[in-house]
Order: sequence, then C-alpha cells, then structure tokens
Amino acid sequence: MTSRRIRWTSGAAALLAVGLAVAFLIYSERQITDRRTAFHTFDTQAHEVAGDLATMRAAQQAYVAAGQGLAFWVPEVAGLIARTTASIEGMRASATSADASSALAEAAARVAEFSEVDARARDYLRGGEELMAADVVFTEGGETALAGRHQLEAARLAEQQAVETGEQATRRLELAAIAAAAVLTLLVVLLLIPVRARPSESAEPGEVSAEVPVVPVSAAITSSGAWGEAADLCTDLSRVNNADDLTRLLGRTSDLIDASGIVIWLGQVGGSTLRPVMSHGYSTQAVAQMPALPRSADNAAAAAYRTGRFQIVLARPGASGALVAPLLAPEGCIGALAAEMNDGSEGTDRAQALAAIVAAQLSGVLSSAAGAESELDESASRSAAG
Repeated sequence: MTSRRIRWTSGAAALLAVGLAVAFLIYSERQITDRRTAFHTFDTQAHEVAGDLATMRAAQQAYVAAGQGLAFWVPEVAGLIARTTASIEGMRASATSADASSALAEAAARVAEFSEVDARARDYLRGGEELMAADVVFTEGGETALAGRHQLEAARLAEQQAVETGEQATRRLELAAIAAAAVLTLLVVLLLIPVRARPSESAEPGEVSAEVPVVPVSAAITSSGAWGEAADLCTDLSRVNNADDLTRLLGRTSDLIDASGIVIWLGQVGGSTLRPVMSHGYSTQAVAQMPALPRSADNAAAAAYRTGRFQIVLARPGASGALVAPLLAPEGCIGALAAEMNDGSEGTDRAQALAAIVAAQLSGVLSSAAGAESELDESASRSAAG
C-alpha cells in the first residue's frame, strides 16, 4: 500500500513538474512576444520623431528663404515642436531601459532648446535683421535639431539592447525549467522500475521465496530506442576525462542524430570569436582550414553563440542542412555544437531534441574543462610572477 502510494505521488509530482514547465514556457514566450511588440512600436515612434525633427529644421530654414514668409511657416514649426515634444514624452513613458530614458530626456531638452532658438530667429526677422536670423537658423537651429536626432537614435539602440538582454535571460530560465522537469521525470521513471525482492531470511533451506520480476536499469533504458541511446550517451559524457574519449563520443552523437559531421566551437562568455576545437566526420586538414568565427558573423554557429538560441539551417539544392545548439554554462554561452545533417533530417523534432539534450550535457563537460584550464593558467602566471 505504501509502495503504491509512493508511486502515485511520484507520478503526480512528475506530471506537475512537466505541467509547470510547459506553463512557464508559454508565459515566458508571451513575455518575449510582448517585449518585441513594444520595441517595434518604440522603434517606429523613434523614426517618426526623427523625421519630424528633420522637417522642423527644414521648415525653420524656410523663414529666411527667398519667396517664403512667416505667416505659413511659423505655425508649421510651432505645431511640429508641440507634436515632437509630446511624442518624446510618450516614448519616455514606455521605455524599459534607464539609458533609453536618459537619452530621451536629452532629446526633449534639445527640442526645448530648438524652440528657444526659433523664438530668437522670429524676433530678428520682425526687427528686419535677416542676416542675424539666418545665422541663428542655420547654425544653432540646425545643430540643435541634429543633436536631438542623435539622442533619439541612442535611445532606440539602448532599448533594443535591453530587449535582447531580457530575451537571453528568459531563454536561460526556459532551459533551466526544461532541464529540471526532465531530471525529475527521469528520476520518477527509474523509481517506477520494478526491483528484485531479497529472499526472506526466515525461509527454510530449499524453500523458494516469491520474487518480483526485475528489469535491469540499463536494459529498460536501452529498450526505449533513440531516447535510451541518448541517456546512455549523456551518462558516458558525464564520465569523460580526456579528449580522445570525447572525440569517440562525438561519433556516437553523430550516429544518434543522423549527422554526417559534427564540429564543437568554443569561445568565452561574451567573447568576440569562436574557434573549432573538436570534430567528427571531417579530416584533420579540413578542420585546420576552418577559420575562427567573429561573434557578429552571419553564420548559424555565431548566431547560436551570440543569442544562446538553437539554430536550424534547412537543406537546399547543393547544400545539406544543419543543426546548431548553443553550449550554455551558468555564466552564459561558451560555444556551439554544429551538426551537418543527412537527407533533410534537420527538420525533425527527434533530431532537434536529441541535439539539444547532447549539447546540454556537453556544456557541463566543456565548461568544467575550460574552468580548470583557466585556473591552471592563473596558477602558472602567479608562479612566474613570483
């Protein structure tokens, strides 16, 4: 009875963990979508206000243009100043970044300064001092409007950076939620596997005690096909202690996800470049010719390293497809696992899920190795300094 109660409780806990993980994923994806939508609105407003500043500057310069008059252009400039000021205040209210809010405050100050310059220019024109008015319009007015546009662009870039940083943080939380649910589910599955009961100590010699059929853990996992192979592979990856073992396991990874070749790219958290450090399915010469990738490169491996997000490159005539999974450590992305896929298998959920699972396990192995190597380097540097 107690055993059955434990099994039901464990199963319910696993279902609850999976349900909570799914609910969190749905909620976080909605948050990401809302942030992107808000930034799109912010970006559109920034371009519109920048256009108004340019129009405002040109309209003010018409004060001193031949054949133009103040009767038309003065109300036009006044209306643009009022509309621009209101738009900037609206953008400040929707800004999520402190840097963006600060830049918008500077832009509002430039618009107010432009309004003062405009009043002085009109005073000069009413007094018949057209040269003084022209000097004010083309120097102070032009510089002030241009400074306002620069502040708007700074605000737009700051807001974009804030949105991207927030999305990366949310993605890391999503991965953590998925990993936690997967670990709990695996523990429950192992708990529910029947085990052999020990013979009763009170049984008479020759008496056979009742036994519960036992299924070995390794056999139970292996019987589940590709997912069992993935579990075995992750177990072996956790026991790797040298580069040769890791290279051999990359071959098993290639077979598991139906890839023709795999390359491990490594960098540093926030680093500027990626370099190939290990591969399977490629000749030594081919790997030696692979250049280091800039973080900003238009490349799936660089994109995975830069964003921390899974990348899928679909096959096309004359070129095979690829899957690129980021290697995420607690402090951030340290590299990428890039797999060249066979026969369009990059589009299958199975291959994508298996690649993500192996990359998650590799992240722990490679981040630990990188940390140990860094400590050795620091120790050697201190010894040399001493």
